[in-house]
Amino acid sequence: MNIQWYPGHMTKAKRAMQEDIKLIDLVIELVDARIPFSSRNPDIDELGKNKARLILLNKSDLASEKYNAVWENYFQKKGCYVVKVNSKSGAGVKNVHTVIQEACKEKIERDRRRGILNRPVRAMVVGIPNVGKSTFINTFAGKACTKTGNKPGVTKGKQWIRLNKNVELLDTPGILWPKFEDPTVGLRLALIGSIRDEILNITEMACELIGILTEHYSGVIKERYEGVDETKKAAEILYDIAKSRACLLKGGEYDFDKAAALFMEEFRSGKLGRITLEFPKEEDSVQKKGESD
Repeated sequence: MNIQWYPGHMTKAKRAMQEDIKLIDLVIELVDARIPFSSRNPDIDELGKNKARLILLNKSDLASEKYNAVWENYFQKKGCYVVKVNSKSGAGVKNVHTVIQEACKEKIERDRRRGILNRPVRAMVVGIPNVGKSTFINTFAGKACTKTGNKPGVTKGKQWIRLNKNVELLDTPGILWPKFEDPTVGLRLALIGSIRDEILNITEMACELIGILTEHYSGVIKERYEGVDETKKAAEILYDIAKSRACLLKGGEYDFDKAAALFMEEFRSGKLGRITLEFPKEEDSVQKKGESD
């Protein structure tokens, strides 16, 4: 599957972020813990150059705990501060205050030497669509201060949020980048819901996901759906899932689209278990290839 999605409003949003970065001390980037590399907009590294960086591994409750630790180590080695969070439940969010002060320690000390006291740290919250920025801000602030939704692209314009005397946040719309050079990046973004389902073939996506799970998480599908034989091809496994969940059309035929939608929803909501879809070693090799090209 070669998936591309870059609506026009994202160009405008990126320009606005380039203007606002001058006002910022810290870039807080949310990534999806299930695909930490693919859910990072490569433009953010250029945008946040010379700024303190904090990466939040959001939805960490949906990802493998083992690989959460691996990815945390990976980003720390690249000079970023990292916190694992679950924005919906609030797990890990309290730690973010402490880490913000740590990440901006030099800036706070510099202000103090200049006699500037109590100027709040200004942080820009960035991330791709549907990664959970608005939910994080609402949980972090302790009140519903931004509009949230489970569709990518709900936040349309910038919003400043004063959390307390120490921290101000600038919320920004979720933006992707113009072209996914690696088709697996587009696929992974589609699998976690960062690209609108309306423009995708859900049945094809479900088959792709089945292939990934049977390779890396043997037994997960079989455990969830009665009568599934994981040695079969992906389309045949989807047929078994339709059969297991009685996904039927009017004439009694099995409804592949309904089974695919159900399967995707159960993956995204964590009902299939804690699943990470990409791993640092393969991403390092992708980067090295890019550097040598």
